[in-house]
Amino acid sequence: MSQEPHNLLRRIPQVDALLKTAQGQALTSQYSQQLVAQTLREILEEVRKRIRSGQTCVPAHAELLSACEERVSKSLQTQKPVVINATGILLHTNLGRAPLATQAAQAALDAATRYSTLEFDLDTGRRGDRQAHVETLISQLLGAQAALVVNNNAAAVLLMLAAVARGREVVVSRGELVEIGGSFRVPEVMAQSGCILREVGTTNKTKPGDYRAAIGESTAALMKVHTSNYKVVGFTQAVDIPELAEIAREAGLPLLADLGSGALLPLNVYGLQDEPSPREILAQGAQVVCFSGDKLLGGPQAGILAGNTDLIAVMRRHPLMRALRPDKMTLAALEATLQLYRDADLARRHIPLYRMLGTDQQTLRLRALALMEALKDISGLKCEVAESQARLGGGSAPGEALASVALCLKSRLVSSNSLADRLRHGSPAVIAHIRQDAVVLDLRTVFPDQLPELTGALKAVLSSLEVQDA
Repeated sequence: MSQEPHNLLRRIPQVDALLKTAQGQALTSQYSQQLVAQTLREILEEVRKRIRSGQTCVPAHAELLSACEERVSKSLQTQKPVVINATGILLHTNLGRAPLATQAAQAALDAATRYSTLEFDLDTGRRGDRQAHVETLISQLLGAQAALVVNNNAAAVLLMLAAVARGREVVVSRGELVEIGGSFRVPEVMAQSGCILREVGTTNKTKPGDYRAAIGESTAALMKVHTSNYKVVGFTQAVDIPELAEIAREAGLPLLADLGSGALLPLNVYGLQDEPSPREILAQGAQVVCFSGDKLLGGPQAGILAGNTDLIAVMRRHPLMRALRPDKMTLAALEATLQLYRDADLARRHIPLYRMLGTDQQTLRLRALALMEALKDISGLKCEVAESQARLGGGSAPGEALASVALCLKSRLVSSNSLADRLRHGSPAVIAHIRQDAVVLDLRTVFPDQLPELTGALKAVLSSLEVQDA
């Protein structure tokens, strides 16, 4: 090693010396001495490597400490940052599905940061039931005898089958052996629950006689699975809940219904085809219905079971229930969401999913025009307001489209793929899609209070392109 690099290496400060400076003391006070010291060691080791590779200077103390602060701060940031969803997919599974109502988010925060009556009965001063409040609300809203909450709908199906039919047959139409996200399939859930799947009918046609012929001494239940994430059209036939319930009654068997995505409000008022509601399914004769909390309900991730008192009680006592039960934050957010459904108008006004569904085209167009006006001085940018089609997503209302409005962007400086990539890596991240070689920002899924952030993120990315082009 030559003399010059050797002298430079000797000038690299010690970690302790940096920690004793005013800037170092401020950092250890804000974070922790251990974290700051470890980060400084890493930075100083990087400086040594650069000097050995030919670097001819040692950064000043202030520069080293500033680099340390930036690195420590970044390391403590959440790896799940908030993004702006400009895809037009309202229940975007990859972006967290349903945003919570403010009331639900506040309830979860209160439960997380304070003590609560999670399992405490104020009247008796003794241990209480953690699900008592939500069970009452669910039962009232659905007209059910009893209810139970687990951590997602797949868990609800698993618990329902394991508790009601383990070791025995469950009859299901072949046309309803659905696969949900992550390659999670009904036959596999059946196997994990210890049930024996008895398929009836064909992919496109299942008749009442198919169910009757399959029922035997080993049959524990009939099951109806709502195909919420796809449609079979054309030469088809299926047995609806009322007729299937009659077949189950004749055989003395329970009818179990997996809705997947259960709506408590009608969707036809938004121009979409209605989804079956859990209340309707129970009224039509199902003994138990299960559905998700974070889809059309617009609440937190949860699986909701409702129906016959005896069957729900069997599920409640099952050993799996302990493993599948929701935490205090989920229960608090779900209860607050369900409270809003006591008045349909209240739910429509406060649950973000239904606010997005209810936003009219003119309002969306005005937002798009305002956004385009804010970007008018960006050189090399072509903006256009266009009609768009939003979707519910989240495995709900397959094939259904909702009229929307989008802002379409093209830059002469970069490709649309590159622009979309830069927006994803901006602050905040903006998630859009590409259509006809343009970056498309669908305004239906951008909340009004996010518009200033979206404007700032777009300007930052587009302005950086101008600088690079200069």
